[in-house]
Amino acid sequence: MVLRTFGCLGSALVTVAGLAGVTWVLNLPYPMIRWPVAKTAPLILLPSYIKMDHDYRQAVSLVAQADQLVNQATSASDIELGETKVTLAQEHLDGLPVWFLGYYPTAYCGFVGCRWQFTLDEFETARSEIGRMEAVVFQERNAQNLMQEGTLAVDGAQQAFQTAESGTDRATALTTWQRGMDKLNEIPPETLAGRQSSTKLEAYERDYQQVTGNVAGGDRSNTLVDAAKAFAYQAAIAAQNPPHPAATWERAAGLWETAIARLEDIPVQDPGYGQAQVLLAEYQANLGIIQENAAREEASAQALDSAIEKNTRMLAQNLEGMDRNQIASLMQDIINDLEKVQPGTTSHSRASEMLRSANQKLAQLK
Repeated sequence: MVLRTFGCLGSALVTVAGLAGVTWVLNLPYPMIRWPVAKTAPLILLPSYIKMDHDYRQAVSLVAQADQLVNQATSASDIELGETKVTLAQEHLDGLPVWFLGYYPTAYCGFVGCRWQFTLDEFETARSEIGRMEAVVFQERNAQNLMQEGTLAVDGAQQAFQTAESGTDRATALTTWQRGMDKLNEIPPETLAGRQSSTKLEAYERDYQQVTGNVAGGDRSNTLVDAAKAFAYQAAIAAQNPPHPAATWERAAGLWETAIARLEDIPVQDPGYGQAQVLLAEYQANLGIIQENAAREEASAQALDSAIEKNTRMLAQNLEGMDRNQIASLMQDIINDLEKVQPGTTSHSRASEMLRSANQKLAQLK
């Protein structure tokens, strides 16, 4: 009895397994199998109809979601999620049997209420939409990579520029900065990354122009300051170990004036403007001293020349036939000129000797 029961159960299991195997074979996605079954025993294709219904519904839903996420993206996460939806939609479209397009399982759809219409145009439109969105996702991914590379390059260059200790380091940072902006310029403007990077790029370019302007201004001011210092150095050398003739003082004054002119060429907006103003005040003070020395030298030389000329004219006269008071008047006139010769001039030494001699002669006349 037990053996008979087990035998019946085993036969039932074998039968069920056989029927399942036949059903699986009849539901294989091959037209040569499906078409005859669909015409004679469509109910056997119930598993296929359920899968087709599920794939259709999912494909329609996922295509709509992907379209919203990809074509109306507001962030990189939308693109990533949209890419996932596109992949899933493609899988469900692939699950729809192309050979079955246009076939409507009346019995199944009458029971579950199918909403699909497997037309070739609808299928091709969905395929086209998925293909287009795949291309958009690919372009957006490349654009996001470019934006990330460009942003990292510019941010790193800005930091490197701030910590640069030499002109070479600053130049390298500026080159990297420019390359980063070039990458951002390569991003297609119609992409999400292109729209996002346009604002960043505008700010980066504004900062770059400001920085390069400061660098150029700094280089210009440094060059002018160095030139001014060179002329000032030569002016200081020319004025060493006075007294000097008026021509030497004038040459030194010219060098100071050239140094001042270099400093005055530095614009207010240049970084070196403050340093230039400090040097300018110092150089103008030095120029004033040189000009005073030149004026004293010239006036002293003129006074000495006048005294020498008057002394020569006096000696050329017949002093023995002149009155002592008249001679004393001539001597006093010479003494007055000699007293105009200032100390620290090239004329002072000779003027002092002449003045001492003239005073002695004047004392003898009195």
